[in-house]
Amino acid sequence: MSLSENLAQFGIQHITRGAVRSTDLVICRGSGIYVWTVDGKKYLDLSTGYGVTNTGHCHPTVVKAVQEQAANIPHAQMNMFFHKPMLDLIENLKPKLPSPKFNSFSFWNSGSEAVEASIKLARHATKKYNIVVFQGAYHGSTYGAASLNSSNSQFSAGYGPLMAGVHVAPYPYYQKTPGYISDPTTFTPERCGEDALCQLETLFKQRVAPTDTAAILIEPIQGEGGYVVPPKGYMEGVRAICDKYDILMICDEVQSGFGRTGKMFAIEHTSVLPDIMILAKGIASGYPLSCIVSDKSLMDCQPVATMVGTYGGNAISCAAANATLRVFDEENLLENCNERSKQFFSGFLTNLPAALPEGATVDVRGRGLMIGIEFLGVPAGFAESVRMEALRLDTIVLRASIYETLRIVPPLNITKEEADLAIQRVTEAVAAATKNIKA
Repeated sequence: MSLSENLAQFGIQHITRGAVRSTDLVICRGSGIYVWTVDGKKYLDLSTGYGVTNTGHCHPTVVKAVQEQAANIPHAQMNMFFHKPMLDLIENLKPKLPSPKFNSFSFWNSGSEAVEASIKLARHATKKYNIVVFQGAYHGSTYGAASLNSSNSQFSAGYGPLMAGVHVAPYPYYQKTPGYISDPTTFTPERCGEDALCQLETLFKQRVAPTDTAAILIEPIQGEGGYVVPPKGYMEGVRAICDKYDILMICDEVQSGFGRTGKMFAIEHTSVLPDIMILAKGIASGYPLSCIVSDKSLMDCQPVATMVGTYGGNAISCAAANATLRVFDEENLLENCNERSKQFFSGFLTNLPAALPEGATVDVRGRGLMIGIEFLGVPAGFAESVRMEALRLDTIVLRASIYETLRIVPPLNITKEEADLAIQRVTEAVAAATKNIKA
């Protein structure tokens, strides 16, 4: 066995199986879009750690900032001190947020923690308890956050009873709605969105009293649900329902934020301003950091000492986040994201159909470099076969949703040549998976 295989076996033996991995690779370093295993094998990484390292692995600006902060003070506990990296981060983040009203911050380590903090805030501020989430949603793995998930039942199986007061409404997943399935030629995405809004209203009339509802929690583009982009006007409709019933709107930008969709935040593709935003993943180029942002009047509804954590807003992570934001500006990452997005969409739409099994089709969707590829009319397991064939081609891609869907989430500074290589390898992997069916 190779060194990597030996180490992987050790990990399998000693790390809980609850910490599932998409590969058993043992990596030792990364640079840009590439990672290397302990055996020296090089892989093209189209996962960025589930959409985290938006500046690529080990960006030198981020590395330098982390090294400097580690030599000064690595841990300045946030309910004992202010520290300058956090204060600088607030100053740097404010102009990048969708509105000046987002002027109060609560820092944590992970998306799950930030999601739970947003629920605490909503319930305490409104003195109401119901939370409405959406079919296909994923909001985290801690107990409260997992209670909000509906993308895959395995995330909550055997952990009941889950947190009370959570109710699920349909999300406008166009290809999976009865109207599309029965009549795909006339059923439009806009009609899908209108139907979903109607069902949300019905939920409030039949099951969930608006007077008892604290918040609607929504992803502006679903992540684990399959990189589903809601149709035009849908988010505005949700905002209108929130306003009608005096319900807070919480926008989960954990996976879609920080340039992933070609704008700093996915909600900026709409005219909507939520009441609370949840930020994580791409904020700090791989260092553990998350936060919720809102206006000060709402945030200050909470009692003193109820929104703190030992490692929240860690000084090294905040320094990494400040460096990350500098890279966005200095290297025009949003512009590159949009250019490479056009390249990926064109490449996949041009090349993938010919690589598919006879009678199958492909839906390439998303925004920016948050790209979903759903294979339609294929045997069960086809997307997993593509993922494994990509791995044999030294390329890392991820699954998304319970359906036959892959996600492509490269770093935002991916080059044109690297994008060409990624398109080529994914196409080859699809062709190989098709050949496996015929065999």
